[in-house]
Amino acid sequence: MTQNCIDLCITCAIACLKCEAACLREKDVKLMTRCIELDKQCAAICYLAADAIASKSEFGDEICRLCSDICEACAEECEKHSFQHCKDCAEACRKCAAECHIIH
Repeated sequence: MTQNCIDLCITCAIACLKCEAACLREKDVKLMTRCIELDKQCAAICYLAADAIASKSEFGDEICRLCSDICEACAEECEKHSFQHCKDCAEACRKCAAECHIIH
């Protein structure tokens, strides 16, 4: 279960970074501002969570809880957009959030 969470966190971080980059190339970037912000935050917390789990950090539960919350927020925002990169990101975020929720 722990390795699965690490893998899902890394997969989610990559999906978020891809979504962020794609959002920055959309015609109306202003409409994508919240998505871009959450993609960036989500990628960062997912990498942190993967590291915390792998290193058995004493703050692992709190980091995973925050990771789950940010993944949920990112998924909700991405689901507002019809772009494939947003759909892919939302799916990765939902999987990561569910696994991080189980861990903590």
